[in-house]
Amino acid sequence: MASGTTLHYAGIDEAGYGPMLGPLCVASSAFKIEGWSPDGHAPDLWSMLSDAVCRSPREARGRLAFNDSKKLKLANSSKRRHPLYHLERGVLAMLPAAMPEDEPMLLGVLGAQFDDSPWYAERWGSPGLPVTTDRGSLAIDRNTLHTAMARARIIPLGARCEIRCEADYNQLCTQLGNKAEVNGACVSALIAEHIDADAAFVRIVADRQSGRSDYRELVQAASGGRAVEVVAQTPSVSAYRVADPWRDVAVRFEVEAEASHLPVAAASMTAKYVRELAMGRFNRYWASRMPELKPTAGYTTDARRWLAEVGGEATKAERTRMIRRS
Repeated sequence: MASGTTLHYAGIDEAGYGPMLGPLCVASSAFKIEGWSPDGHAPDLWSMLSDAVCRSPREARGRLAFNDSKKLKLANSSKRRHPLYHLERGVLAMLPAAMPEDEPMLLGVLGAQFDDSPWYAERWGSPGLPVTTDRGSLAIDRNTLHTAMARARIIPLGARCEIRCEADYNQLCTQLGNKAEVNGACVSALIAEHIDADAAFVRIVADRQSGRSDYRELVQAASGGRAVEVVAQTPSVSAYRVADPWRDVAVRFEVEAEASHLPVAAASMTAKYVRELAMGRFNRYWASRMPELKPTAGYTTDARRWLAEVGGEATKAERTRMIRRS
């Protein structure tokens, strides 16, 4: 095992698992923690960074909220703040590199890429970032967070986001069998990026789909075929240890992991933020063709409303390309 007490702590989560329209986005977020002493419990980064972060916007008082993205995205009807305000603040503030100036720069930082569907073309993106606040305010947020991380000996390693646009998603669904396998393939790819991290201890946590408990093959594929020990497979947790002569590597899948692991919360926020930017492009494109068309978030009930309203404006080929298979 590698010497030292450095922990590589990564979280993985998705956004857009269920919708009929729009991409599936699966993201990871990672931090390096110096001087970590393993005691059987994951580090509580909310506590370690309490001067800068909290779980709920109601507790904020100048701090950044990190939680399940569904708890942070505001209603589209919100008048007081932009619906993406809390998501954007957290996602852009935690990035280790300079604050991105626009969507293409952010996508480059995240290693994310849209396909060549016309509704995801760069021209339909937001004119600049941030979209919910000003850069001066976000710079203050960023400084507050990074100062707290430096005091706690926490180094942000950045975030990644896998985008599976509709055509690619449908192809993978046909190839792999169902959407759970598509999501699993994305999760496995992200685990593989963290499993050989340069740290004595590697802890990777992913949000678990409640209907699945056995992830051993997925972890084994991500680890390059190394031996994987099943530590636990319960109704709420699936835990594994990966054989490695140089480091202590553990991978966990937990129900509602974003409530217990800040890296998972950050991944949830990243995936949701990228998907919302994607749907912004999607809606601006179609509004250019039908100005009266009401935007959609892509979820089944509203997607059916949207498809009915777009009617014959969308060709058969466009419908085939944009409608996701379940």
